[in-house]
Amino acid sequence: MSDADHKKSAAASDTGEHLALRVHMMPKDANHLGTVFGGTILSLIDQAGFHEAIKHGRHRYVTASIDAVNFLAPVYIGDGLSLYSRVLSFGRTSIRIAVRVVSKRTSTGEEVEVTGATMTMVAVDPSGTAIPWNSPPTAGMDAHQ
Repeated sequence: MSDADHKKSAAASDTGEHLALRVHMMPKDANHLGTVFGGTILSLIDQAGFHEAIKHGRHRYVTASIDAVNFLAPVYIGDGLSLYSRVLSFGRTSIRIAVRVVSKRTSTGEEVEVTGATMTMVAVDPSGTAIPWNSPPTAGMDAHQ
């Protein structure tokens, strides 16, 4: 990890953010012009939210809402995406999470903030009923699932 990467990592931890996912964008993720589909990024935001939620309670989680997502810059094939997450608040069954998406340009190494979202994840039991996020782990959350 370079000195710049260490500084960025320290800055993220100062805000309570954690690296949730890091992925490289491939041709399957993009249109014929080489820009990544917004839906691909939305799916990654959802995964990053789940990654954050499960750290606080070992349950199944469903996405109850994702606030407005504004794309600030394109993402290209080959870019490395880093998704940072942090908890904003806890409800009885829900966890409100912020996710920030940064693209590292393969061609230049420049890092560009491309989007972000605030989302609400709800803990559910195997039947899909909302449960307190801080309750004992949900049955069926063993390693083979």
